[in-house]
Amino acid sequence: MKIVLIYELAPGGLGKALACYDAYRARLEAFHEQGLLLMAGPLGMPPEGAMGIFTHREAAEDFMKEDPLILNGVVSKTRLLEWNDILG
Repeated sequence: MKIVLIYELAPGGLGKALACYDAYRARLEAFHEQGLLLMAGPLGMPPEGAMGIFTHREAAEDFMKEDPLILNGVVSKTRLLEWNDILG
């Protein structure tokens, strides 16, 4: 079972996202290198939010605790959903 983290962009969040993107990207890469984050990216064009797929709930929760997008008001809402990858 994987965990999907879904972010909804806050009003005015896109402008705020650019200011903290480098820190966010570094956090994504760190979790990916540890094998905890399988994939991540924006949703929509222009982005309306983002999603990431984590190996387990604790990894997603740990990611969120210090995520620059959350800490800087880029995100208005988060959701964690269990996901069963039937092809993997």
